[in-house]
Amino acid sequence: MHRRNFIRNVSIAGSTFLIGPSLASGFYTGSPNKKVVIGIMGVNGRGGYLAQKFAGVADVEIGYICDVDSNVLNKCIADVEKTTGKKPKGYTDIRKLLERKDLDALVVAAPDHWHAPATILACQAGKHVYVEKPLSHNPNEGELAIAAATKYNRFVQMGSQRRSFSNVQKMVDELHQGIIGRVYFARGWYTNRRASIGVGKQVAVPANLNYDLWQGFAPRQPYKDNLIHYNWHWFWNWGTGEALNNGTHEIDVMRWGLGTDFPERVTSSGGRFAFKDDWETPDTQTILVNFPNNTALSWEGRSCNQHYQGDGRGVIFYGENGTIYYGGGNGYQVLDGNNKIVKEIKDDTVVDPTNKLSPTELLDTTHLANFIQTIQGSAKLTQPVTEGHKSTLIPQLGNIAQRVGRVLNIDTKNGHILNDAEATKLWSREYAPGWDLKV
Repeated sequence: MHRRNFIRNVSIAGSTFLIGPSLASGFYTGSPNKKVVIGIMGVNGRGGYLAQKFAGVADVEIGYICDVDSNVLNKCIADVEKTTGKKPKGYTDIRKLLERKDLDALVVAAPDHWHAPATILACQAGKHVYVEKPLSHNPNEGELAIAAATKYNRFVQMGSQRRSFSNVQKMVDELHQGIIGRVYFARGWYTNRRASIGVGKQVAVPANLNYDLWQGFAPRQPYKDNLIHYNWHWFWNWGTGEALNNGTHEIDVMRWGLGTDFPERVTSSGGRFAFKDDWETPDTQTILVNFPNNTALSWEGRSCNQHYQGDGRGVIFYGENGTIYYGGGNGYQVLDGNNKIVKEIKDDTVVDPTNKLSPTELLDTTHLANFIQTIQGSAKLTQPVTEGHKSTLIPQLGNIAQRVGRVLNIDTKNGHILNDAEATKLWSREYAPGWDLKV
């Protein structure tokens, strides 16, 4: 991997969202490989969880673990060996891992600023990708991820696992068939009770951490003692705030149910209200979105107060003849115009909103299996990169609207910001000198 100046503007011939022949069909056109060898990047939290979950999927071998923290790396290797009986090989540098010829797919669970770059590098290396939400740190990178999947004809699945939940699929089908008439509005929310992150002090980088590789493509900032391994979520240089950390899930379900693609207008209100500390992104935020098919959605996020009348996260769809309530798991209720429950789809699978790795842990394997089965040629991705980008873009636009303090008007053909130079500057980002990424 040669390092040169990063090239930000990549021309994509024709439509940004054209996809290649095998991706268009949704099925692998090569020779099916029964065993799928995967590597997992970023295993402190979610990645370590995914390693255990993928280990339970048929025909999967956890061949490689990659992390810039040697303590985290060694722990995950030991955990996988204990679970599977086979010790995966460890890597610190993702670029070295991607040189492996026997690696079929990469799972990306590193911090948000690595999601799209790792996806692009993996596609270039001929690997399929399962990338945790959000697909990208900024909208430009989402388009580049699509371009890479297209150019190198790779499957890229975003980790919006509800796309693979059987009853959520059924709920959306019923919405589209008119069970509550024309659906015109959806409301989603997420709540938590996160503590203050305090004011960080510049300290020496721990010996077990390769901080330069951790920062990767992001502009360099000094190491502070309140940044790693989780609080990077709340800094714009590396993270994307609660709107993308969690809101991507609800927004994806709402956009799916409303049958929409790109919005026409986006605004946001909120701020960092709960504490005075280093946290930069909003801890309280409401994003409002209008679509060209005469529908709209709202998403409310509260990171530091978890009270809610009902479930701690969920979605409500409003239609001409009734309402559907979805509580974030694999069940839902249909109510008529008088708020009477006329249909209830239940699932006894436990959903634990306090589970920091995944509230829907017992359901997630269906989404992972869908990715593997697609590689093998027996399934079709439920959340391909093109759809993942659209659902990631909406909260990204919400954050941009929040940062510039006004309504954004959007080109409904591609999601780009119209006639706002200041907001458009946030469509992409600056990169560290010498880091080269070409599609």
